[in-house]
Amino acid sequence: MKDQIQGKAEELKGKVTGDKGEEAKGKARQGMGDAKAKVRDLRDDIKEEAERRRREHDADEALKRENGSR
Repeated sequence: MKDQIQGKAEELKGKVTGDKGEEAKGKARQGMGDAKAKVRDLRDDIKEEAERRRREHDADEALKRENGSR
């Protein structure tokens, strides 16, 4: 989020001052912020899926033990 905000500020500064380099720098920073956010989202999705699979595996193992003891 920080990169997106800082990037937007740089882009606006570039537009106001007519500095195309500053404007481009701001757009690039915003893009970096977007990419970082997507990586964080992907990381969180992977963690959630791993946890779901672990719980599912644990439940399967418990069921096998229960059925094996009968």
